[in-house]
Amino acid sequence: MGSRCRGSHPVLPSTQQPLPEEVEDASEPTKRDRSHLENTLKLNEDKPADDFSGVLQRLRKIYHASIKPLEQSYRYNELRQHEITDGEITSKPMVLFLGPWSVGKSSMINYLLGLDDTPYQLYTGAEPTTSEFTVIMHGPKLKTIEGIVMAADSARSFSPLEKFGQNFLEKLIGIEVPHKLLERVTFVDTPGIIENRKQQERGYPFNDVCQWFIDRADLIFVVFDPTKLDVGLELEMLFRQLKGRESQIRIILNKADSLATQELMRVYGALFWSLAPLINVTEPPRVYVSSFWPHEYHPDTHKDLFLKEEISLLEDLNQVIENRMENKIAFIRQHAIRVRIHALLVDRYLQTYKDKMTFFSDGELVFRDIVEDPDKFFIFKSILAKTNVSKFDLPNREAYKDFFGINPITSFKLLSQQCSYMGGCYLEKIEKAITRELPDLLGSIGLGKKPNVLSCDVTGCGETPKNRYKKP
Repeated sequence: MGSRCRGSHPVLPSTQQPLPEEVEDASEPTKRDRSHLENTLKLNEDKPADDFSGVLQRLRKIYHASIKPLEQSYRYNELRQHEITDGEITSKPMVLFLGPWSVGKSSMINYLLGLDDTPYQLYTGAEPTTSEFTVIMHGPKLKTIEGIVMAADSARSFSPLEKFGQNFLEKLIGIEVPHKLLERVTFVDTPGIIENRKQQERGYPFNDVCQWFIDRADLIFVVFDPTKLDVGLELEMLFRQLKGRESQIRIILNKADSLATQELMRVYGALFWSLAPLINVTEPPRVYVSSFWPHEYHPDTHKDLFLKEEISLLEDLNQVIENRMENKIAFIRQHAIRVRIHALLVDRYLQTYKDKMTFFSDGELVFRDIVEDPDKFFIFKSILAKTNVSKFDLPNREAYKDFFGINPITSFKLLSQQCSYMGGCYLEKIEKAITRELPDLLGSIGLGKKPNVLSCDVTGCGETPKNRYKKP
């Protein structure tokens, strides 16, 4: 789709000398030196990227052999709606840009990738310009990819987006750029938040799509500028969706060189005042104050400060890229812990149901009583007592009313019955993945200690069900 690109042919910008009549106008803003950007992001290094293909292959094997069977057996995806694909396991780190309209998100991506004045720079302007979710990724040549093509390609990590409907896929665009930075990271530009626009006017579930990208982002840049600090309903909803992802959030106060020093201090304070009720954590996210575009900073502003802030942000981005495999393994392990907790809860619901059923009982009424008030039957407390799981990791009780509304309790088996002579027990396998296999994989890439010290006290692995098919 070429609506966001200044040209229909995937060609790199020409390097020929301008004709005499095309001499640059003296009034055109001068461009800043990009050497700090190339040095910090190591774009000039010729050494090949680290080859983690062996680690990724082992990670895929662990997921399919030890985690996915329990995930599918207890239909975890219907609770969290987070299906992990092979494309997601092998995908590069994702950097997500969020924020109000026209605060400089697209300009920042153009600047980081040097796309300004090339045929494929992202459109920018004072009015809302980005109406699509734009995925900027690496490719052998410049080209755009339709959303329906991205969703149909199972090799990519975006195939699950098909569930948001065709209206959304028409608002999804991929742009492939042969840039060295994109060999190690993928950028996602999002439509700016417009507070007076109702969700239904977008034609697709905007918040659900944002949540999908938030759940998979390794770094989230929430961008503001000095003129758009008000927090409305849409922005408030966005920060609710970011709960639990505070470690990935970076706040950016862009266009900082447009303000005098005293005004900048006031705006900085106003930004914190607006965001304080929305980010309820002990340590607030890092805030970067600068102007992320290629032009020289305005005179009589804190140029040195803005440059240092920019370099700090680039170092932050580079750290995420460097730690991509560690983060990927940690993400899969966190997913496995959630799957295990879900399976233990469903098992407890099912065991309670079986205990309460008699020959004359109405099964539907018995289970409705259990699901309406699980605390009366100590379902959640029994999980905490037996598995050492933090209460903050437990899913919402209300979520299980909806879950069992579409998944009858009688369609599940007890964990003790999820065993086979050859394959072992599902629960044993996922606990082995959490306590040994994934930490060992982490150790194999040079991070962390060997997991011999891990125990159920640390991981909350819980009781091991008896394998009824295994010979003594």
